[in-house]
Formats: sequence, structure tokens, C-alpha cells
Amino acid sequence: MQTVETLNEGLKRAYTLTIPAAEIEARVAGEVKKMAPQVRLPGFRPGKVPGNLVRKRFGEQLTQEALNTTVQEGVQSLIEQHRLRPAVRPSVALGEGYAPGGDAELTVTLEVLPDVPTPAIDNLTLERLTLPVSDSAIEAQLKKFADSSKHWDDAGDKAAAEGDLVTVDFVGKTADGVAFAGGTGTDMAVEIGSGRLIPGFEDQLVGATTGEERQIAVTFPADYQEKSLAGQPATFDLSVKSVKIAGESRIDDGLAKNLGLESLEQLRGLVKGQIEQEGANLTRTHMKRKLLDQLAAGHDFPVPPSMVDAEFQQIWAQLEHEAEHEADPAAAKAEMEGERDDYRRIAERRVRLGLLLSEIGQANGVEISNQEMNGLIAQAAQQYGPEERERFIQYIQQEPMAAAQLRAPLYEDKVVDYLFGKATVTDRETTREELEAAIESEDGVATGTHVHEHDEHDQPKQKPKRAKKAAAEPTDAAPEVADVSAPTAAAPKKKATKPAAKGSNAGVEMSTETEAPASEAPVKKPRAAKPKAGAPVTAETQVLESSPAAAEAAEGTEASDSPAKKPRAKKG
Repeated sequence: MQTVETLNEGLKRAYTLTIPAAEIEARVAGEVKKMAPQVRLPGFRPGKVPGNLVRKRFGEQLTQEALNTTVQEGVQSLIEQHRLRPAVRPSVALGEGYAPGGDAELTVTLEVLPDVPTPAIDNLTLERLTLPVSDSAIEAQLKKFADSSKHWDDAGDKAAAEGDLVTVDFVGKTADGVAFAGGTGTDMAVEIGSGRLIPGFEDQLVGATTGEERQIAVTFPADYQEKSLAGQPATFDLSVKSVKIAGESRIDDGLAKNLGLESLEQLRGLVKGQIEQEGANLTRTHMKRKLLDQLAAGHDFPVPPSMVDAEFQQIWAQLEHEAEHEADPAAAKAEMEGERDDYRRIAERRVRLGLLLSEIGQANGVEISNQEMNGLIAQAAQQYGPEERERFIQYIQQEPMAAAQLRAPLYEDKVVDYLFGKATVTDRETTREELEAAIESEDGVATGTHVHEHDEHDQPKQKPKRAKKAAAEPTDAAPEVADVSAPTAAAPKKKATKPAAKGSNAGVEMSTETEAPASEAPVKKPRAAKPKAGAPVTAETQVLESSPAAAEAAEGTEASDSPAKKPRAKKG
């Protein structure tokens, strides 16, 4: 095989490979010899079919397979001989003039990973902001549980007031008196003052009594999910079925038992542990951001454009998804376009940090053990139905790139923990509000369950609200690395998740939000769905354990105004 380098510019490489016809023919002849004893043709005894007939019958298929195998081996040999570290799957093109029986001339183009300079990690300094758990925080959480578990007593002739529960049948009509689709319902329970329904609806239930018929007038919000009703006036004819008042909320052993626990003392312990864990997650998020900022500021080296393109496409797809949910999608997208260069710089930073973390991990012996990997596989397999789990496990075992995607977040966490251990860390107690404000100020926006670490100087000055959130959330993107022989395989579909049976709490994480009665009424405030991160780009294990996007994913945090989770009852 003859190899000629035709391009060596920055991280780009190109080669011309010439594979002699004799090499391809020798492979075909070998396959014919192996196949002949197994071929059965009319008129010949098993194993006695002449090789020329085998070639005549299967020659075209064997020649194509031999060419494919020879090309794959040739590209792999090229990578090994030139000690290349492909950043993406090489592009291989067969010369247009090729004909069976002749030499095969290939053009191979690729981008290689850069030589990452020795990371500077000996002078890292970090401040760890810690959150003490106060008794008042525990009591506030217990009160939320008590309020969410409250019972309702019949109000008799009492008129409905703030905090009461009113059950109504309703018919919604447009301004011209025509009932609109989805505007009719029965037995809808409304807690006055809960803010669950459109503005003005709950307020006009104050003073209602059981058996009363009344009409209320409202105006749908401009961003209402049903476009035909958005910003439009409407009336609702109501029939009040019942008025109930909230019973006394008690924080006692009975509350704990309602949650599947044994005592209030046990509930207090679980609440304290949950608050401590939430605080630890916030602390880690903040520390990790500061760590990545120091790494980014201290290292600058070229990164493969193809990897940046892949990461940028992940970010951009998320931004477009978020923009679709804006009140004015066209304006949101126009603003995005004006900041395209800023987002590309964010993508480049993520790729560089991913390569840097990978280099640090490999240089310092950070590894994922077989036991840890098996745990990751088992955990991921739980999202599939029983009949699909085995297929998923086989898929991960057979696809190195898929295994790398699964392993990357844990590998990254281990590298970050290693760097925490190397850094000089000082501790300072703070408040949750101060810590959340510090995280939000760096991001430009609260990011919910997960956050991405950005350099605040890399952020566009003004992003659409949703667009900023999208750029801040993880996308699991990882660089795609050369594997010209890697077959494609579809992962099994995830199983549908069934809701827990009402009243069941064993091993189930319970929500503290008051469950609203089922209703198809369009009067509830729209709740924008949080889009999932984009599909990951695969990475090869031996080249890059940590993905660039995952390199900036921090631990989970919860917004301060989000409902707290009820503690999980431990199994005996």
C-alpha cells in the first residue's frame, strides 16, 4: 500500500492511499478458498464445487467485501503508522476511476486532536461556600409537607374565602357567547389563592356559596398555549357544587406516617439530610464553575473545528427549541442570530475544556473501574422494559462509542474530584440565597436542575430568556472519533413510565405539590415543558473519556421557589 500526505495544515490532514489490485485479488481468492467447501450447487457433491464456479456465482459480492475490508485496514494502518489521533471519523473517498481488477486509490481526510499542553493544576485555589442547616429551614420544610397533606372539611353555608376549596362545574364562552372547545368541565376543585388558574378566575370565586350559579369574566393571558384564546376576553358560567375549608395542618407523627415513615423524628432526619444534600449540590456547582474558569483562563490551544461544529449544533438546536416556546418565536430567533458568534465561542470553550479534562484524567491515572461501569450500565438499563434491557446491555458492550457516552459524565466527575483534591480550598459559611445568587450571576440565568459552566465573559450580553437557559443546560455532546469499521446499531426504545398508584409511597419519591383534581379545562396556566438535551455525538473511549459538553455539566441544583421533594421512605 502506497501512502502520500497531501495536506498538513493545523489540525487538518489528508492522504492518498493506493491499494494494489493484487492485494484485493489475494483477499478474494482467500475467501473463495474458505467458502468453496461450504457451497452447495446442483450437480456437485458437497465440498466439491470448483473454485471458478464459486467465483462466478459470488465473485461480485466477494470483491465488494474484500474492497471494504481492505479499505478499512488501510485507513487503520495509516492512522497507526502516522500516529494520528482522529478527532472525528475520517472521510474516505474511493477514486471515481476505480474498476474491479484495478488498483484502488483512496482519498482520506480527517482532523486530529491537538497536542494538549501539560495542564497547569498545581496552583489552583478555590473557595467552598457551605450552607449550615438551620432548625427554621427544617420546620419550613415540614410545614410544606403538612400543608400539602391537609384535609378539607365541608364549609356548610359559609361563603368561600381565600384558602378555601371550591368545586364547580363550568362552561367557558367567548365574548360573543359561543362555548369554546375544551372550555367545559365538571367537578373542578379550585383552591382560592393558589394561583393555578388564569388571572382573575380564582379571585371571582370569593364569596361563592354551595348551590350558587354565577358568571365570571376573564381575559386569557397573551402567551396562553391555545393561540385562538390568547389575549381574548371570555366568560365562565359556574355552578358551585361545594365549598370546603382547610383542616388544621399538624406536624406530628401522623404526618410522618402519612408519608410512609414511622415517626416525626425520622421525618426530621430525612428532611435535614435532604437539605444538606441540596446545599452540597449547590456548593459543588459553584466550586466546579470556579475550577473550570481557572482551567479555561490558564490554557489556550487550537481545537478541531469539526468538534466545535458538533457542539455548536447541539447548543443551537436547543436554542431553537426554546425559542419556539417564546411569546414571539421570530423575535427570539432573530436575537439568537445576532449572537451566533458568542454561542460558537461557548462551544469552542466547552470542547477545549473537555480535551483538557481528558488529558488531566489520563495523565493522572483517573479511571472507571469495571465495577463502576457495570453499575452505570445497570442503572441506565432500568429505563427500558424487561424485554429490552438485555438488548441494551449488549448494545453498550458491543459499541465502544456508546459505552464512552455512558461513562463520560462519571469520568468527568472523577477528574473534577481529583482537581478538588489538588486545589487549595478555603471554607466560608454563607446563605442559600447568597450562593444561588452567585451561581445565577455567573450564568446570567437560573438554570434549574442542571447547569453548564460558562465563562461569564463568553456569554452574550442579552439572550432571550429561554435561549439563555438552553445554552446553560447540558447536552452530553462528545467528540466523534475515527472508527471506520464501527457498525451502526439502534439502542432499544425506552419503556413508558407508569405513574405510581395513589397512596403508594414505598420506594417512591413523593411530590409536595397539592394534586389538582383532573380537569380538561383550559383555564390552568400553561406550564412550559423543559426540553431534553439534544442527542449526543459519540466518542471513542481510548481517545477521549470526557465529552466537551459534559465537561461543563455541574451537579443538580433546585430553584429556591420550587416545591421541595418529600423524603423517600426507606425499605425495611
